[in-house]
Amino acid sequence: MPAPDFGLTDTQRDIRAMAADFVDTEIAPHARAWDRAESVDRGIVKRLGDLGFLGLTIAEEYGGTPADMLSYVLATEELGRGDSSVRGIVSVSLGLVTKTIAAHGTAEQKSAWLPQLVSGNALGCFALTEPGTGSDAGSLATRAVRDGGDWLISGTKMFITNGTWAKVALTFARTGDDGITAFLVPTDSPGLTASEVHGKLGLRGQATAELVYDAVRVPDTARLGDVGRGLGIAMAALTHGRVSVAAGAVGVAQASVDAAVRYATERTQFGKPIASFQLVQELLADSEVDVRASRLLTHQVARMVDAGMAPKEFATDASIAKYHAGETAVRVTNNCLQVFGGYGYIDEYPLGKYLRDARVLTLYEGTSQIQKLIIGRALTGVNALV
Repeated sequence: MPAPDFGLTDTQRDIRAMAADFVDTEIAPHARAWDRAESVDRGIVKRLGDLGFLGLTIAEEYGGTPADMLSYVLATEELGRGDSSVRGIVSVSLGLVTKTIAAHGTAEQKSAWLPQLVSGNALGCFALTEPGTGSDAGSLATRAVRDGGDWLISGTKMFITNGTWAKVALTFARTGDDGITAFLVPTDSPGLTASEVHGKLGLRGQATAELVYDAVRVPDTARLGDVGRGLGIAMAALTHGRVSVAAGAVGVAQASVDAAVRYATERTQFGKPIASFQLVQELLADSEVDVRASRLLTHQVARMVDAGMAPKEFATDASIAKYHAGETAVRVTNNCLQVFGGYGYIDEYPLGKYLRDARVLTLYEGTSQIQKLIIGRALTGVNALV
């Protein structure tokens, strides 16, 4: 069943159509092989750059693709439909790093990094999470100390998407009593090592890494924003990022429904297609309703961004969309796997991968439990996070 496109502009429809064609021809046919190999083809990064998907919403003067947030969401949903690992590459490099540099960087930082990132000649990673620090980002242990006109950064980051592929790590470190500060750290800096994390349940094609900083020296010109303002920069980035995660969740859920509907109309039992069984139709109907609800919630937040609202003004709505869409993706992929029966349990069919990829959507960029607390705080005025 085609996705409703009520209210979309011709440009938005064109971007979605281009993304859908790219997914159908260059991503979906390879997703299973990439999952088995635990690595997507790195050539896909340059193709994403060439087509403008790594520069959506970034100014044309830096080689970007001028577009609104809803267009970005539409493209991200399609990428999620094709392969969540590829979607994650874009969500992190563009959504968390490139957009943050565009919002907070100096003219020199923008000129140095944005053209590389939007073209696909470089990727960025978002180095916030640590081995001992996940939801409580404010307690991170990585430190940056002044040394003349430079900073020395020491610490460890964990579960960093694009970590072994990135050329720049947007790194958050504690700067003494000043709080947390953000730095743009080239990943070839002496003292910085990246080790890939293997054995993941899902997103196997995505490069996920541990980053170790051993007195990594960067000049003060690498500092992004003011000293002590890094946590605010990180939270604003994650608020935007939750919209991207929600869109990707809608994409993988939609892919699951599409696959289950095809299978249900082709597979026969007791002399007729299983689509004729009432309980199979219930699984499909429940899934379709969930997907549409999540899509509308996600589009609503994108429209709030496009209306010029600040992150603090749409933060709760972003949490609602991310929470609903992430949980929807898990529920829908599980229901659609049930439609496949035993065949859903082997990787000749896509539902097992969809379910494995969906599971992390309730964990990263704020767990479902954290989203509930954010929503509850907005409702009651009582902060249960502390």
